[in-house]
Amino acid sequence: MNSEFEQVEAELQARGFTRYVFDLGRIQELLDVLGSPQRAYPSIHITGTNGKTSTARMIDSVLRAHGLHAGRYTSPHLESIRERISLDGVPVDEERFIGVYKEVSPVAELLDARNDETLSYFDVTTALAFAAFADAPVDVAVVEVGLGGAEDSTNVLSAGVTVITPIGLDHTEWLGDTLEDIAMAKSGIVHAGSTLICAVQPEEAMNPILDRCAEVGATIAREGTEFGVLRRSVAVGGQVLTLQGLNAVYDEVFLPLHGAHQAQNAALALAAVEAFLGTNVHADAVREGFAEATSPGRLERLRSAPTILVDAAHNPHGMAATAHALGEDFSFESLVAVVAVLADKDVAGLLEQLEPIASHVVATRNTSPRGLAPEELGRVAREIFGPERVTIEPSMPDAIAFAVGQAESESSTGAGVLITGSVVTVADARKLLGRK
Repeated sequence: MNSEFEQVEAELQARGFTRYVFDLGRIQELLDVLGSPQRAYPSIHITGTNGKTSTARMIDSVLRAHGLHAGRYTSPHLESIRERISLDGVPVDEERFIGVYKEVSPVAELLDARNDETLSYFDVTTALAFAAFADAPVDVAVVEVGLGGAEDSTNVLSAGVTVITPIGLDHTEWLGDTLEDIAMAKSGIVHAGSTLICAVQPEEAMNPILDRCAEVGATIAREGTEFGVLRRSVAVGGQVLTLQGLNAVYDEVFLPLHGAHQAQNAALALAAVEAFLGTNVHADAVREGFAEATSPGRLERLRSAPTILVDAAHNPHGMAATAHALGEDFSFESLVAVVAVLADKDVAGLLEQLEPIASHVVATRNTSPRGLAPEELGRVAREIFGPERVTIEPSMPDAIAFAVGQAESESSTGAGVLITGSVVTVADARKLLGRK
């Protein structure tokens, strides 16, 4: 790794990797001085509780299949910060990242000196993404919200097309402890004259979304009414879909991702592309784009014999989707789950979704300083699974090794291991098991 790039990473980390400052005025000022790069291209803006990154990656892939140069900004990353900023489907290289940082950082430091609190890690990486997209230049930016919506740093876009994926309870310490509060925060990315592509939501979440659209005069297209999944069937390496779009029906769409939740994400992505391109959507390009879609860390297979899967589910809503997909798309006789979570998550709720499908749980720790102690995770797991189905292994390599042995002892032909609980957990496992 380039030592200069390492220095850039260190300077960004020093701004506080998990520090959130909800003040759009600060990043707006930074972008104004930089020449408002976010105004150099149209954008598609995505929020929700689960599925944001997968949906963003699908939108990106389908747009590129239509011949557009797309920039994509997502978070968090699995291995390198460069993954957050992609041009034409590829993370920016170190040289380009350093170059954009040299343009942005002096301005950020100047503004830091004027204010009581410095710009955050996410503020600056967002500015880097918008500047990189303008420099490229891109035809369209696909941008995932970092946290919430209304006060998120990305909400300087006023995007013409917005997407809200399924909403559940998460980040309650910042967004509120009801679905209504969370939906209200997330619907803040909907601006005057925009088109919102909205997943099916609980009524408590849907009402504030509809209120926001009415307030700003936005058009809303709802899953299950204007678009959706008509049919899906499990296929080798993924699934085959028939999708009802805003303008047409698209059949024989192969998606190399598992689960009904990914089919739902595909329907959202298709509708967003249709809203953006209008009548310039071609069925062959739609099929090509979805066939090329990837979503690392989302029911991703790292090893075979036994099968080792990683999944970034980190809240009950996401784990429920993962559990359903495992039961539907895989036929494990025995599934052992290696779990490491962050301390601020609904651990019991997450484990309750795992209990029907996992024969055994191995409680461990990931590399995040916010990680829950394995002993505490194990205590909660034993209350749900029973003591005989839970093992505590503080070291993740030892936890994975134990899980493989346990799975193989339970089944000689249909054994599987799932490593889950956090994006950090998935990143750690991918590094340990050699997946780039």
